[in-house]
Amino acid sequence: MRVLIIEDEELAADTLQNILMDINPNIQILAILGTVEAAVAWLTKNTADLLFMDIHLGDGESFEIFQQVTVDSPVIFTTAYDQYTLKAFKNQGIDYLLKPFDEEDVRTALAKLNTIRKASEIPQQVFNVPGQTDRLRNRFMVKMGQLIKTVQSEDVAYFMADDKYLFLVTKDQQNYIIEETIGSLEPQLNPADFFRVNRKFIININAIKEMYKLSRNRVRIVLNPSPAEGIEVIVSEERAEAFKNWLDQ
Repeated sequence: MRVLIIEDEELAADTLQNILMDINPNIQILAILGTVEAAVAWLTKNTADLLFMDIHLGDGESFEIFQQVTVDSPVIFTTAYDQYTLKAFKNQGIDYLLKPFDEEDVRTALAKLNTIRKASEIPQQVFNVPGQTDRLRNRFMVKMGQLIKTVQSEDVAYFMADDKYLFLVTKDQQNYIIEETIGSLEPQLNPADFFRVNRKFIININAIKEMYKLSRNRVRIVLNPSPAEGIEVIVSEERAEAFKNWLDQ
């Protein structure tokens, strides 16, 4: 696989390159570019099988690249901030890694890319349209011991990431571990019903019981059913404005 890395932090670029080499020594790093200008110039004349793209570059946001050149390759975005999730998935994004990420995060993102490619015979160009109603998840297969069952999306109260696990919590207080990451799951959900409030929680609007305004524009949410004692659900400062717009739609 031929990979282009667009990253302006030398240490971050080197770390990502080393992770990719550890995962698969046959991965070919075509170039490491640190600016929008350099990326546009390269993509005008070249192609890659996959792009790793930091959102904040030396001369602007990487989303500007898509305004200047056609990008047909899938993109895995990387950033230290989580407020760009929806925008990322509207611009060829197949996954969204929050820094600092590790080898397991990269492996999961690459596995998702392989799953997408194997599951569909349609051209890669259509991968930039998650959010189409016919691609949203309507149900989830879950396991409880030897029991396998499906949970309808409307019965989900929220998803909670805890350590390396992602829990699906239903409105009737059932908890299931699902084999997803919170980043890969987000674009599969109906944005009218679900919102990612921070790194750990994606909530259903119908699971909101109460909301309290905090300092720095943050919001504390009381969910029904409530998470385990001691776990607070706080809309991050970066997500606050988008959250308010979601509530008001």
